Amino acid sequence: MLQSLHVKNLALIDETEVIFGGGLNILTGETGAGKSIIIGSINLALGAKADKDMVRSGAEYALVELVFTLEDPGQIQAIRELELPIEEGQIILQRKIMGNRSQCRVCGETVTAKQLRQLSEILIDIHGQHEHQSLLKEAKQLEILDAYAGAELSKKKEELREIYRQYRDKQRELSENEVDEETRKKECALAEFECREIEEARLIPGEDEEVEKAYQRMNNTKKIEEAAVSAHTLCGYENDGAGSAISRALREIKAVSVYDETLQEYERQLLDIDSLLNDYNRGMAGYLSGLEFDAGQFEQTERRLNLLNHLKSKYGNTVEKILEYGEHARETIEKYRDYDAYREALAKETEKWKKKALSAAGEISKLRKKNAQSLSEQMRLALSDLNFEQAVFEIRVDAGEERLGENGLDQVRFLISTNPGEPVKELAQVASGGELSRIMLALKTVLADKDEIETLIFDEIDTGISGRTAWKVSEKMGILGKGHQLICITHLPQIAAMADTHYVIEKQVTKNRSVTQIRKLGKKESVEELARMLGGDVITENALKNAEEMKELAGKTKQY
Repeated sequence: MLQSLHVKNLALIDETEVIFGGGLNILTGETGAGKSIIIGSINLALGAKADKDMVRSGAEYALVELVFTLEDPGQIQAIRELELPIEEGQIILQRKIMGNRSQCRVCGETVTAKQLRQLSEILIDIHGQHEHQSLLKEAKQLEILDAYAGAELSKKKEELREIYRQYRDKQRELSENEVDEETRKKECALAEFECREIEEARLIPGEDEEVEKAYQRMNNTKKIEEAAVSAHTLCGYENDGAGSAISRALREIKAVSVYDETLQEYERQLLDIDSLLNDYNRGMAGYLSGLEFDAGQFEQTERRLNLLNHLKSKYGNTVEKILEYGEHARETIEKYRDYDAYREALAKETEKWKKKALSAAGEISKLRKKNAQSLSEQMRLALSDLNFEQAVFEIRVDAGEERLGENGLDQVRFLISTNPGEPVKELAQVASGGELSRIMLALKTVLADKDEIETLIFDEIDTGISGRTAWKVSEKMGILGKGHQLICITHLPQIAAMADTHYVIEKQVTKNRSVTQIRKLGKKESVEELARMLGGDVITENALKNAEEMKELAGKTKQY
């Protein structure tokens, strides 16, 4: 649930904070008061495109912060899968806009705008003023039917996506390997040469590193010998080496340690050092005696290293990659030596995956048709509640092999007849803007029980309706608000009367600047706001009485 919205320095808003309640939250206000800014700020916090012109003039930045409380385990799990933080059952989204850049944070952790948008799909569903126009698109109608069908269809679609990917890969391979005989001969000859070159090298995985080390050691034998001789001399027991100095020091301490027990410990330490130095000198002497430069072995190592580097420059930067390239060359030879058999096998494999894809798509089509019948019936009932009393709503699912793709092979169309005796037609042919708004609300209502999203926002869904129809819409939103948190901007008193919590958005002039504020209304103020919406600027006794009656009627309706 959306717990609060905090906005600072955004458009006409100086600074405001709104604490939302459960159920139906209604926002009203005069035209131009800034209602769209409130929804716009929520969209910004959820990752919508930010514009520097949104920052209030004179301010360095604009800030929007949303606080959501989380209780649904499915939502919490989905957020964790995005690897986003949650703090004690809350998630805090913050967007700071500064000039041409913005900062997005979730619970204080910096995230991308893309991550915010992914998060928004889990937390909230925003239905804008013009979203109902998307209902006219077949892609949207398919999306709605699939959402209604739920997890069973979703699982089938995942299976189809993997099968279809395999089919497309085989199709692509078949297309890319359609070559003439002359080209095949050239490709085969090249592959044979490459394969032979790699095989003759008798490569051993990892040998390139070992050969490189051996070459560097032999190439620097003189330098190694000079350094080792010098180190051996400096630590030796002749020519004032470290060994002779340690021996003298040991003799000096030994002569007096009998008089002081503390010196006996130092004597033991010197004995240990002398012993270690002896071991070192013996070891170094042995190393030097075995150190010699073999010109023949060096030449052989250099040739091997040059061969390895040559092959790496052609086939891959490691021996493993070279061997992998050689395996691919062998496959190419096999393919072109019996090309017709290869093409036939590939064509059969492609056809096999196509049949699998068609079979999976067929199962999806059956599921869609089954759910289309159920959704059509539920939509008929929901539309009846919205003053489409004798409307006929039909969802047609037409399958066509030519449409085979990741989503299946179906064309989904929503059809409606709003007048008795008239045949059903596509929405674009019969539905007005107001009718589309009601159809979208009916869909939201039907899908609400299947949707884990708790918070729904409706931005002026009342477009194009009035009178009895407006009251029907109000009743439907009241019912929807029992199981979800609804935030609704409206111009209609019939819808506003159904509010569980009522807010008014006002624009005032302070110090010669326009400022938009939002405040929560008490019961008496809510009735006065309804009276304003019913009667205009002058609130009469009759308008107040009508507002009170409307509020009482809404209260009784919500009790059912």
